[in-house]
Formats: sequence, structure tokens, C-alpha cells
Amino acid sequence: MLHTLRCIGVAGEERVAEASGLETGETGLHLRDLSERGLVALDPGPFGGWGVTESGRITDEELARRELDSVDSRVPVLRSYESFLGLNPALLDTCGEWQMRRIGSTPMLNDHTDPDYDAKVLSRLIRIDASAQRICTDLASRLTRFALYRTRLTIALERALGGNIAYVTDTVDSYHSVWFQLHEDLLVTLGISREEERRVSSGLA
Repeated sequence: MLHTLRCIGVAGEERVAEASGLETGETGLHLRDLSERGLVALDPGPFGGWGVTESGRITDEELARRELDSVDSRVPVLRSYESFLGLNPALLDTCGEWQMRRIGSTPMLNDHTDPDYDAKVLSRLIRIDASAQRICTDLASRLTRFALYRTRLTIALERALGGNIAYVTDTVDSYHSVWFQLHEDLLVTLGISREEERRVSSGLA
């Protein structure tokens, strides 16, 4: 529960439950227990929700490190992370193409009135998802929680293909949102900061 909240950011009980695969009532009990231990806190404001405290962040990083070491899987998880990084630019480009398109040389917001254009972008997303599913399957064979990402990506894609186009980039459970959470989970699991990732990606490390 702590790790799920760390990866999705500030969220209400229902969203935390969906991301963790638990019932809402059970999720609430876990969140209140974590709150009593000072690991999470509730912002009751209109745009608030449950969030991880600094103590919770430190605890989660330690637990993630121990879990990875306990199954002796750092090397295979690192390989999966590297495969994910290789796929990440294509996903980001595809999401960008979904949100924006060019009319001649002019970039414009995609108003989704051209079904042929949207179909081409979705076909690219389908191909990316096939690779992402293999990565998640490999990860789940080492750390079972990664099977949830496989399921959540599938649900988002199926909803988008079924006509609910917000599930590509524009909802908290969109394909892009779940992808971001998978990325965050891999970084936390391996103890890699986003700054470190950027340095390595740019060849500065």
C-alpha cells in the first residue's frame, strides 16, 4: 500500500484501491494504519488526498531494496528497466502525436475529428503495448506486483480502443498515467533517481 501510493502520488482511497488491486474498505484500513505510523498523511482539501510523508518515502525505499535483494533479482529487473527505457521514447512520442498533430507545417491540438489519424496513432500504441506486456510479464516473474501494471495497461488500452479516448492520455488511469507509475516503480525498486537516469541517458554519468 505504501509503495503503491509512492508510485501514483497524492490520491483518494478509490484510486489507491484500483492501483493496488485491493478493495476500497481494505485500502482505507491500511491507509489509516500507515497514517498512525507517520508514513502517509491525508490532505482533506478539495484537491487533496492521501500522500506519502518523508518518513514514508525513506521507509518505502528501504523496503523496496530489501524485497529486491530477498529474491536476488536486481540484475533481471535492471534488464527489464533498460528494456522499458528503450521503449519509453516511442511511448512519449505516440502520446504527443495523440495530443498534437500537424496540418501542413503547423502544429495543432488534435481535436480527434480525423478517425484515420487517430487509428494510426492507436495502432502504434498497440505495438508498444505488446512490448510493454512482455516487460511486465518478465518483471512479474520476479516481483508479483508488476502483474498489476500489465492488467492496468490492458484496461486503459481496451477502453481507448472502445471509444473512450480519454484513456490514452487524459485521465488519472490513462495509459500514459499507468506508464508513468510503472516508470516510477522501476526507479524506486532499483534505487535510481530521475536525475541519475537523465545523466545516464545523456551520457554525463
